[in-house]
Amino acid sequence: MSVAQKTNQGIMRVALTQALSVGVGARFSVGSMALVSWLSLGLLVCAVAVVIGAEWPRLSERLGAEARRKRERARRKSQLRVLRSETDEFAASVERDLDQLPTIEDYDRRN
Repeated sequence: MSVAQKTNQGIMRVALTQALSVGVGARFSVGSMALVSWLSLGLLVCAVAVVIGAEWPRLSERLGAEARRKRERARRKSQLRVLRSETDEFAASVERDLDQLPTIEDYDRRN
C-alpha cells in the first residue's frame, strides 16, 4: 500500500467517525431513546399479555388447582393394588346368589 492510499484511508476513517458521532448526537437524543424504550417495553408487555390470554386454558390445565387435584388422585391411585386371591370365592358366591334368584319358571309353577 502506498503512502497516498494509507493517507486516504486514514482521512476516510476520521471523516466517517466524525460523521457518525455528529449524526448520532443530532438524530438520537436521550429523550427520544427513553420514549422508544418505554414504547417497546409497553409493546412487549402487551404481547406477553396476549400470549398468556391465548394460552390460559392450557396453562390452567397444567398449573391450576384442578391439575393439582388430578396429580394427587393419580398419585393415590398408583398406590392401589388389585387383590386377586379371592377370585374363586367371589365367583362361587355369585353362582350361589344366582341360583337363589327366582326365575320365570318358578313364577309359572306358582300360578
